[in-house]
Amino acid sequence: MNWEMFYLICFVAGLMLSVVALLGGMGHLHLGGHVHVPHVPHSVAGAAHGVAHAASGSARVPWWNGFSAMIFLCWFGAAGYLLTRYGGFVAGVTLALAGVAGVAGGAIVFAFLTRVLLPHEKELTAEETDVVGAVGTVSAPIFAGGTGEILYQQLGAMRSAPARSEDGRPISKQEEVFVVRYEHGIAYVRRWEETSGQ
Repeated sequence: MNWEMFYLICFVAGLMLSVVALLGGMGHLHLGGHVHVPHVPHSVAGAAHGVAHAASGSARVPWWNGFSAMIFLCWFGAAGYLLTRYGGFVAGVTLALAGVAGVAGGAIVFAFLTRVLLPHEKELTAEETDVVGAVGTVSAPIFAGGTGEILYQQLGAMRSAPARSEDGRPISKQEEVFVVRYEHGIAYVRRWEETSGQ
């Protein structure tokens, strides 16, 4: 393998990892129902050298994170390939210049992450995400002693949760319910009219 091929492989690997991260939407990417690509890591193992404070002051992200590493690899490979093919430099100079280009690309992504994206992030409190007390509607009927599903609104978004009737009686679809307690991922609900009567 020559230097040109090495740089090209680095570029393609960085580009493909960036595409996978983009398609994953910085979240979960489900392929075929059973294959699961998890969140892109915030730090590469063993590479958490420094920590920067975002503009908000509370969010922290290591300067060497997964996205910066992908961009470094992409820019390093692209610069190295172009310099090897068209630059006429010796291998050591090309490697150094490609490294500088990769660091510059990673720094740009890190600056964008900490100055544009992270200042708008907010850490949710337990009270904001608590299901108890939510009012929702039954989206899948709750049979006697069985489990159904409810839809409720929280922080401006519709959410769903598996649900059981608190007293074990069936609750039909589209009935309005009140979450009395939430245990082991199951919302125990009561009909809204019963709650409002009390």
